[in-house]
Amino acid sequence: MKTTQAVTDSTSHTFLTGAILFANLDYSGLTDYAVKAVIGGAIWMTFKLAGDYLSIKLKKKQDTGGKTN
Repeated sequence: MKTTQAVTDSTSHTFLTGAILFANLDYSGLTDYAVKAVIGGAIWMTFKLAGDYLSIKLKKKQDTGGKTN
């Protein structure tokens, strides 16, 4: 009788755990969260870009002594 060695790879355990977790997800809640995250990110990016633009504009104004072209 030939014996075989058991595979000790944890990939199958990871796949099984992931399959169980994904089976129990609330997809409508996940979609709502994703939409809110995208909207929040867009708002943050808008404020960040506006702040950077104003910062550069004020720095140029200070460097030129208040003169505008």
